[in-house]
Amino acid sequence: MNWAAKLIQHNSENRIAVYFEKSQDLITRIKQIEGARWSHQKTVWHIPDTIENRERFKIEPPSYSLPSPEGIVQIQKFKQWMRSKRYSESTITTYSEALKSFLIFHSEKPVVEINNEDVIIYNNEYILKNNLSASYQNQTVNAIKLFFITVRETKIDIDKIHRPKRAKLLPNVLSKEEIKLILNAHSNIKHKMMLSLIYSCGLRCGELLALQPVHIDSQRNIVLLKNAKGKKDRIVPLSPKILEMLRDYYTVYKPTAYLFEGRGTGQPYDARSLQLILKQAIVKANIKKPVTLHWLRHSYATHLLESGTDLRYIQELLGHNSSKTTEIYTHVSTKSIQQIKSPFDDL
Repeated sequence: MNWAAKLIQHNSENRIAVYFEKSQDLITRIKQIEGARWSHQKTVWHIPDTIENRERFKIEPPSYSLPSPEGIVQIQKFKQWMRSKRYSESTITTYSEALKSFLIFHSEKPVVEINNEDVIIYNNEYILKNNLSASYQNQTVNAIKLFFITVRETKIDIDKIHRPKRAKLLPNVLSKEEIKLILNAHSNIKHKMMLSLIYSCGLRCGELLALQPVHIDSQRNIVLLKNAKGKKDRIVPLSPKILEMLRDYYTVYKPTAYLFEGRGTGQPYDARSLQLILKQAIVKANIKKPVTLHWLRHSYATHLLESGTDLRYIQELLGHNSSKTTEIYTHVSTKSIQQIKSPFDDL
């Protein structure tokens, strides 16, 4: 990453200054961080001084920067254990960093002496005090629980480690008209193809970027998603209209290793560049909602439900382990809601 960061005081407030060469791509990315502001006085972009932002820019906490020597050894063992269980590298990094934060907080205490009360103290004095999100807290709980499974002698009762109460948020869904505007916003066939494939197959961003030409089965009209989230393969139907678009795309770009390649031959397309493509499409379509790539997947599932597709099939298409995950789309489908007559109309 071509940037540097340091702690500053701005208007009597603790902030993190982020320095980088002027670039529209980097400016767009810094703007996506909640609370980011430009200082004319200091001529620098600055963001809130939170633990998440310190970790994002590799700024060490002021008091402790490392766990105890024992903690460092335990983190390495934890990484080895996760690799032996074939966890993905991204999960290994996320969990080991979360565990590192926890062990730094309790660096004065031997690992075998850590108990459930210490987890509660950490949640209150570190997570809540620094206004970290419930999802970050939940991620840390996952890491702590998984780690203490590997510790032979422990005072932790794993089953009694409580999680934060989950917010019952509905998925964000776009109308078919809004989807059409977004997908038609780009004239570049590659950009249009990527966004169209995400919506038409309900893909996650990572699933799209991992696609290879051999994963498109034009004879059976399916897309094979290899080693998707949770290390599960699955297949999704391929729209005939998308197949025609893919043939035009193949003619122009002739992909080799990946269906959508970056600037380097044989390298996958960059996820941040794909997000930027969506942002540009939103602007061109004059849509004011804070649309993300995952909104396209949510919209795919909701539109399937509204067209009469059985929830069980939608669960398979999305690759959900539990039907409860898929059932959330029943709360945003407007097919039945729109038929309800308001009593106001009878007044």
